[in-house]
Parts: sequence; structure tokens; C-alpha cells
Amino acid sequence: MFSRGRKWKYNKRKSGTSNRIAIFLLSLIACIIFFLFYINDRLLPTYLEYAEVQTFKIASHVVTRAISAKNIMNASEVIENVPTNSNEMVTTKFNTEIINRERAEIVSLVKLNLQEAENGDLSHLPELDNVQYDVGSMEAGDGIVFFVPLGQALNLPIIGNLGPKIPIRFHIIGNVSSDIVTDITEFGINNAKVEVGITISVNVQIIVPFASKTATVNQYIPVAIGLVQSPVPHIWSNGGDGAQPSIEVPVPLENNE
Repeated sequence: MFSRGRKWKYNKRKSGTSNRIAIFLLSLIACIIFFLFYINDRLLPTYLEYAEVQTFKIASHVVTRAISAKNIMNASEVIENVPTNSNEMVTTKFNTEIINRERAEIVSLVKLNLQEAENGDLSHLPELDNVQYDVGSMEAGDGIVFFVPLGQALNLPIIGNLGPKIPIRFHIIGNVSSDIVTDITEFGINNAKVEVGITISVNVQIIVPFASKTATVNQYIPVAIGLVQSPVPHIWSNGGDGAQPSIEVPVPLENNE
């Protein structure tokens, strides 16, 4: 009886110790998980901001590289004169056929380069500091995937490139949209600086651990730049609202004899 009682007390004491250890371990694990979620929630905006900046750099580089081989045309190539009834008046207009053709070609090149970059073609991607591309995931169709060190993402110079690497992924959603932009600036007397360009908009979805964000990458691409010169008028008022100056420029008259 005495031996059985001692054994029962020993087993009870051993069971209690095991339960306390189990409870301690479960509590420790719960605290670690809670701490990780808390840290991730506090640092998530920083992750997303850093991921967005890097995504803009990469996408802008791909768009710029897509049209790097194209030459910028002179404005005279996209502007044509329109006949008028007066010999002294010159009317011009944009040649929409040429501009739309350039627009379609640029959009096609941008889409092709973005698709090849998403498929793992590193020749279309920039070499950024502390950015490592995951070619395997990109070839598997997961979009453009790259890793950055935790210290770099959090902008902590002390740990620099140390710490675990955070995966960042983004892929193109929807079609590449474009818009024609023109800018005409007065230059000199009766001249104008004309610039025709195309704004490319690419919608991307940025994905970091436990979060995602949709952003738009805009890139301006010049198509044609140049000066359009018109005849200098005999009287020039510079567009003032006051009284017009009574200045006459001598003009040779035709001999009617």
C-alpha cells in the first residue's frame, strides 16, 4: 500500500510538471505568433511602399527599354499644311494617321517587353542594388518576382543586407492603355514649339506577404518635337489687350505701270 501510494503521488507530480511545461510551450508559441503578426502589421505599410517604389523602377525601365530604339521624329513629319483661300494665311493640322501608327507600334513594343520580362527574360529587367530576381517563379508564370533583404526594405542601415529576404511579386493586370498628348508653346514671333507624345499607363498588382496592392505606372514617351514657323506679320502686337501700336513695316509695293 505504501509503495503504491508513493508511486501514485510520483505520477501525479510528474503529470503536473508535464502539463505546466506543455502550457508554457503553447503560451510561448502563441506569444511568438502574436508578436510576428504584430510586427508584420506594423511594418506592412513600409513593405508595400518599398515594393511600390521598386515596382515603378522595374516597370518604367521595361517601358523605356521597349522604345529606346525608336527615333523621335521632327514635328514637321506629323504636321501638314491645309490649303486656304488666302495666300497670306497658313493653316496646319496634325497628321493623325502617322501619330496613331506610332502609338500602336509603341504600345505593341511595350506589351511585348512586359510579357517577356514576366516570363523570366532578365535582359529586359534593370540591375538594381540588393534586388535578386526569382527566375524560376517568373518562368512558372507568377509574374515578375524578386527578393529584397529585410534591412533594405525597412531602410535600416545598421543591418543592411542582413535578415531574411522578402519576396515581392507584381504582374500586369488588364491591357496597356495609351493617350496622345500635345503641347504647343509660343516661340518667338509667330512661331511655335510643338511636342507630340504618348502617355503609357500600365496597371500592376503588387503582392507582398499577407497583403497586395494595385497601382498604375505612367510613362511619357515623346514622339515628335520641333518648331513650326509661320510668316512674320507686317504688324505685331504680342497679343496685348491695349491699343494697337501704329507701327507700319515698309512693304515693297508691286509696280502697276
